[in-house]
Amino acid sequence: MIRELKTFIAIAEAGTFARAGQRIGLTQAAVSAQVQRLEEQLGHALFARAGRTAQLNAEGLNALAQAREVVRLFDEMAAQRRRRPLGGRVVLGAIASAQAIVLPAVLARFRALHPDVHVRVVPGVSFHLLNQVDAGEVDAAIMIRPGFALQADLGWTPLSHEPFRLLVPAALPRPHDWRALLAGQPFIRYDRTSFGGRLVERFLREAQFQVQDSVEIDELDAMAQMVACGVGVALVPEAFGRRAWPRGVVALPLGEHTFFRDIGMARRTTRTAAPAVLELLRLIEEAYAAGNARQAPDAAARPLKGSSSAAR
Repeated sequence: MIRELKTFIAIAEAGTFARAGQRIGLTQAAVSAQVQRLEEQLGHALFARAGRTAQLNAEGLNALAQAREVVRLFDEMAAQRRRRPLGGRVVLGAIASAQAIVLPAVLARFRALHPDVHVRVVPGVSFHLLNQVDAGEVDAAIMIRPGFALQADLGWTPLSHEPFRLLVPAALPRPHDWRALLAGQPFIRYDRTSFGGRLVERFLREAQFQVQDSVEIDELDAMAQMVACGVGVALVPEAFGRRAWPRGVVALPLGEHTFFRDIGMARRTTRTAAPAVLELLRLIEEAYAAGNARQAPDAAARPLKGSSSAAR
């Protein structure tokens, strides 16, 4: 219920479901589903939907102040618990981008609050991390959401919604037509055995794009560096927190063909998580939420360094 209330508040403040989703790292469909659950639990509608805007109706205006108070009280209760130092051990699985971009600052904050907790970070690709969560080998994992439904005893917390770009060598003559470059240049393929690679494979299949495969690899930074060296072009997600692409790379938006990878945390819901685990997961969720809130206005104001605004 707290998550749904926070989403409801975000919509009221952002004005649309789409902007609220960008702010809190959810797809518009996920935002709509949370609102539907909240309205079903309350027994009445909260919005008078008009076009793309989401205007609060009378019930929604009344509920907004109450929702803010409930969330404030919940956060205050959680803060009282967090002020007590914790102990124990946390085993967290994480894909490479989360390890490099998000976890350093999160773990520094966590260690300052709870110096007696030992944290082990287990690297891996999403497929293996999901199996480790299922087997109880890790407490939770930051990973790519798979293209299939998770089993009932696995919980999922959305963190970020990352658009794919076509990376091309900057040395290629302009103008950059991403369709022509994708078809005509050697293709550096995101490993098809990974969840992210399967997204690329589905995109190419559904859009009926024929590519000239040259290299297949699962390391995104290595793919970007290969593009910079002129090996070929690559479809790569713009990972959460990325500030710039490597020198010599131009990132082309796919326009209406844009597809995404969803990053989130998976954990077993049939096991009671230790307080230290819940505290670390909370800090991770907060870090992503803060980054999503910063990126939403930045993305509208300026493109990522090394990117092109052309979407032919």
